[in-house]
Amino acid sequence: MPEADSVAAAGYGFPASPFSGWQYVLQPAVTSRYPGGSVMSRMNPLRAVLATALAATFLGGVATPAHADFDRSLHLADAKNFRDIGGYATADGHTVRTGVVYRSNKLNDLTAAEWQTVTGHGVNLDIDLRNAVERSDDPDRPAAGVAYQVADVVSLSHGIKFHENAAGTLAAALAAGLFSGSSDLGQSVGYPFMVNFVGADYAFHDVLVAVENHGSGAIAYHCTAGKDRTGWTTAVLLTLLGVPMSTVESDFLASNTYLGEPDAVEVSWLRTAFAEANHLYGSFDGYLHQGLHLTDADIAAIKARMLV
Repeated sequence: MPEADSVAAAGYGFPASPFSGWQYVLQPAVTSRYPGGSVMSRMNPLRAVLATALAATFLGGVATPAHADFDRSLHLADAKNFRDIGGYATADGHTVRTGVVYRSNKLNDLTAAEWQTVTGHGVNLDIDLRNAVERSDDPDRPAAGVAYQVADVVSLSHGIKFHENAAGTLAAALAAGLFSGSSDLGQSVGYPFMVNFVGADYAFHDVLVAVENHGSGAIAYHCTAGKDRTGWTTAVLLTLLGVPMSTVESDFLASNTYLGEPDAVEVSWLRTAFAEANHLYGSFDGYLHQGLHLTDADIAAIKARMLV
């Protein structure tokens, strides 16, 4: 199956349709996997996941910064979600360095002047989280002096492998989405699969190791909208650094403001990814070590580079 289909399985555009009744069938699956998922806050119109989506699955406000006057946006008209992930305080009294790592939506529309702004902030490595079809349709054209690296979250180059049966993850994710009142069940499914799909581990590992080893200059990683694959990457990195979960979630939700779309992301989606990591590995630290294959030395080096 082409990569585009595996992306569809990760939650990018299932057809809209009523989905009433499933919440009662799937309730047992959600209570153990996603704590708190059995509390229904609201029931928006829901999106059906067709049988073809199941087959594809087998394949495949702005945050308040630590420094209130720090403007993390680069104010790029053609990449509105391009922003610094730094400036946040950690639970142990450190601060995430600014000017080291940036997150963004797609960069293919950047003008020469906008690339000059990007490089003016020290960015000299562009990491692309998108799949092969996205990269072909909207290729990055980095400015001179900016290296380009692919970290495809849905790549099948490492096989079609999951850490746990995909059907179980799908059922639990659907149930969690229903009981959280998710407005997009496709996204509710996609987030835990970013943890369960083995190919995604390689992509997130490569981004974190790039942060660790990038000697000089800054890194910018991005997907298409800069909110889902990029959102999880950022949440993983900030949590690794010791940023409190409330701040991690605020940074995640800030995509709604930067993109000008109040429902671009929902915090319940992010929470299902963290819940999946806890389910598979027992803890977030277990996810870092066993899922993303980071060593204690890797984690210490990332912290040394990113914290002051």
